[in-house]
Amino acid sequence: MLVAALTFVYVRRWREVDASAGRLVSFLGAMALVVIALCSPVDRLGEQLFFMHMVQHLLLLDLVPILVLLGLTKVLLRPLTRRLVRLERAAGPLAHPVFAIALYVATMALWHVPAMYDAALEHPVLHVLEHISFGLAGGLYWWHLLSPIRARRRLGGMGPVVYMLGTKVLVGLLGILLTFAPEAIYDFYERQPGPYPAHLSPGTDQAVGGLIMALEQSIVMGIALVFLFVRALGESDREDERAERYAS
Repeated sequence: MLVAALTFVYVRRWREVDASAGRLVSFLGAMALVVIALCSPVDRLGEQLFFMHMVQHLLLLDLVPILVLLGLTKVLLRPLTRRLVRLERAAGPLAHPVFAIALYVATMALWHVPAMYDAALEHPVLHVLEHISFGLAGGLYWWHLLSPIRARRRLGGMGPVVYMLGTKVLVGLLGILLTFAPEAIYDFYERQPGPYPAHLSPGTDQAVGGLIMALEQSIVMGIALVFLFVRALGESDREDERAERYAS
């Protein structure tokens, strides 16, 4: 229901401002990934296989926020710009990039503590809260990198590189720890009735999930840094062109 409402509002605004087709495709892709993560067999398989649950987490934490933000522009957000600026000022230190890093890493670490992880799979309300926290942490994290609105604490120079390295390395290490753990640490999957799905042992399943986490963090970081570098070059060229026009 929420996905349908957000899509309706976005498409109506997109048509009003006549934004590019690429922006529309990006936003609709994000909404499709939300549906895949929460309403497709991915969600059901996440209760049977650790690595599928990891895929679900990474979709909500990284890919969905990235595509949503790539689908936005200053013009599309114009009705909300002043409110977002006021919200940033009111948030104080919570709007600082360091807080976004801490929230991102803490969210991943907290929900992969065995007791929390098993509890989320056993209690539907807690599971929903887990998904919401991934979406919020990912949204705030990527906002500092991809927001079309210039923030008061905008990352400049080597800021994006440090920002991403400090985060992705820590989460990647968590994935490596899961990959090379000597035994399965999540009781939930071992308590499932019948043979373990897909002929995987719980330990192998956990190792695959940890490897997916570590690789995804590295791949997304690499692609994002290339994108940000290209965008920075484009902004620099436009600033030089403006300076030349004013000088003449």
